[in-house]
Amino acid sequence: MLRLILPLLVAGGFLLPAAAEAEEEGLVTLKVMTLDTATELAQATLKACRDGGYQVAVAVVDRFGVTQVVLRDRFAGPHTPETARRKAWSAVSFRTPTLEMVDVVKPGTAQFGINFVTGGLFIGGGVPVESAGSIVGAVGVSGAPGGDLDDQCAQAGIEAIADTLAF
Repeated sequence: MLRLILPLLVAGGFLLPAAAEAEEEGLVTLKVMTLDTATELAQATLKACRDGGYQVAVAVVDRFGVTQVVLRDRFAGPHTPETARRKAWSAVSFRTPTLEMVDVVKPGTAQFGINFVTGGLFIGGGVPVESAGSIVGAVGVSGAPGGDLDDQCAQAGIEAIADTLAF
């Protein structure tokens, strides 16, 4: 359908030439976090949790949900690395902080079935990472005494590297 409408839009001047060229080439340009940025985010998030007195695990995934970094503090539980990864994956996959998803996926809601998506985990602590209006990854935290505190650590980690994310 777009292939039929695109020539009309271009001829009418509704699209910039660059947009038309990108469509014709069949490629998309996007930004991703570097490994250094993902590591900096994981370390800043871990520090925020430590400053709060929490032993946690932190996972950072790229925009596609692929794990980039996992850190586990000395006394964080054995389940925390995988839980943090699943929270980050869920946040980037659904483009929403997992703390906000808690109410959306409750039993009796239309979205309850999302709970059965393999790998998803909808408890607080997974936060998408944005740069220039695009999601470039997500960070997940597990181990603080409550998903709301995991979420606060993740938010603090993102804020700590905001200048790096400005690209």
